[in-house]
Amino acid sequence: MSKVALITGAAGGLGRAVAERLHEEGWSLIVTSRSVSRLREAYGQAHLQLEADCSTVAGARYILEVATAETLLPTALAHCVGNIRLGALHRMKEEDFMSCLNANLVGAFHTLAAFVGALREANSPGSAVLVSSAAARIGTPNHEAVAAAKAGVEGLVRAAAATYAAAGIRVNAVAPGIMETPATTGVLATAAAREIAARQYPLPGIGSASELAGLMTWLLSEQATRVTGQVWSLDGGFSTIRPLVR
Repeated sequence: MSKVALITGAAGGLGRAVAERLHEEGWSLIVTSRSVSRLREAYGQAHLQLEADCSTVAGARYILEVATAETLLPTALAHCVGNIRLGALHRMKEEDFMSCLNANLVGAFHTLAAFVGALREANSPGSAVLVSSAAARIGTPNHEAVAAAKAGVEGLVRAAAATYAAAGIRVNAVAPGIMETPATTGVLATAAAREIAARQYPLPGIGSASELAGLMTWLLSEQATRVTGQVWSLDGGFSTIRPLVR
């Protein structure tokens, strides 16, 4: 029986890296984005490609309804949708905050709800991995909006893992530091900015989408069948250890 995985935000850097990893491991893929043209650009005619906005109940349910109709019930979910809104709390525009909340938390809630609902209807186990951030784990200046949204994701993961453990549904998250993706192009636009970003980590450097995709793929695999309700940091020690001052 074919293993089927759903990847949201699949046209982005992380989504594409996860898709590549899962495809190499023999999974059939459902890839989603708000732009079908970006999916075509990324994947050609490969995989089941769906244009949908999973930050809405209707959009999230549509994905699972089409997948089920195509007899492609996903038993793995890699939710890679998100954005970054930086700025001090008192300067943050309401529309920017709401955009951050919708992209990072509201979409995660609705997508996970639709995924779990489909698994429950089919009486099937499954596994989901959501994406948090190092900013949700340690105070970082000008990250109030994304930190609040991603902290909500971590709470969602723990509560959902508790609710659905008895049904054999695992829910975990990963919490990366800064990564080299299209979403961080502006932040890492200059050599000086890259150097400053790299030096803030106890293990200096800038992460890659491929590294994070490897961890997410493992969490979705049978090797992680005893892992649920966890948030795995991949941040060079940023959120847990203090670097040696030299």
